[in-house]
Amino acid sequence: MIVGLDSDGRVNCTGGVERQKPLDRPPLLTRLGLVPELPDVTAYLTALEPRVVGHRLERIRLASPFVLRSVDPPVAEVEGRRVVGLRRVGKRLVLALEGEIFVVIHLMIAGRLHWRPAGARPPGRVGLAAIDFPDGTLTLTEAGTRRRAAIHLARGEAALLAHDPGGLDVLRATVDELRRAVSRERHTLKRALTDPRLLDGIGNAYADEILHRARLSPVRMTDQLGDAELARLHAAARAVLTEWSERLSADARATFPEKVTAFRDGMAVHGRYGQACPDCGAPVQRIVHAENETNYCAVCQTGGRLLADRALSRLLHEDWPRTLEELEERVPGGVAGAPSSPRRRRPRR
Repeated sequence: MIVGLDSDGRVNCTGGVERQKPLDRPPLLTRLGLVPELPDVTAYLTALEPRVVGHRLERIRLASPFVLRSVDPPVAEVEGRRVVGLRRVGKRLVLALEGEIFVVIHLMIAGRLHWRPAGARPPGRVGLAAIDFPDGTLTLTEAGTRRRAAIHLARGEAALLAHDPGGLDVLRATVDELRRAVSRERHTLKRALTDPRLLDGIGNAYADEILHRARLSPVRMTDQLGDAELARLHAAARAVLTEWSERLSADARATFPEKVTAFRDGMAVHGRYGQACPDCGAPVQRIVHAENETNYCAVCQTGGRLLADRALSRLLHEDWPRTLEELEERVPGGVAGAPSSPRRRRPRR
């Protein structure tokens, strides 16, 4: 069976197995970027600190009536208060104002922040809101048509706490605390790492990087981890999040982060499907479920075994190669990467 992609990015299937070339670009939703994660939010906070802390929030202008998801306190009560601090609550940014009033910004998938000259309007169709300060305006935009980004206004610490999903902060956790967090529910490691109720601030991109650093399969179950594997997961999570937070924050001190993306130069596997693993040189593989893509190295993480999602396994049956060696035997010219998951074909007109 030949599995290939047509010009629209859909999978075409015909007779034998043939090498699939790496995609020139990821699917549209992936190109928009995934939820900004702990390092990205940290970079935003680093950039905002000298611009807003100690300054008065003069006004909040809403370009979309749906972006504000709270009713108390009203916007008028927020305006004119001084920003006394910044916080991160999970993947949310928080502006702490005088009188224990908080502006909570959740960027969701495609929301982004921009620093513009004072009084700037939110841009065109993607603009959702503008928060005015004496020396500049913070605008909130969202690419795409699905409006998920949100602003909440909260009164008091208890109301702010309600926005916390409750996940463990890995950067401050011990190995035992990580063990308890990931063993609360039986999931794959990829699912556990990205569940905000279990772990704090980790999304699709950095989960891939953490698992590669820890040499662990993304589909290994949390209740199967031994002590040595948990120790590697703990060390990898702390190292990856710390390294990327420091790197992105250093850039944010020089200029406001305008291009927050799930794909970064220097990442080991995420967004690098078909490219060489920086550690062993084998081609980076992927599995796709719904809107999420998991990237991994079969040599470093799965003992050479290729992973397949359910839909593709049903489609290919015995034609799905189980290992890199088997794939190389079937593919003239070497391994480029395993086929990605099929997408529903549009009917011909």
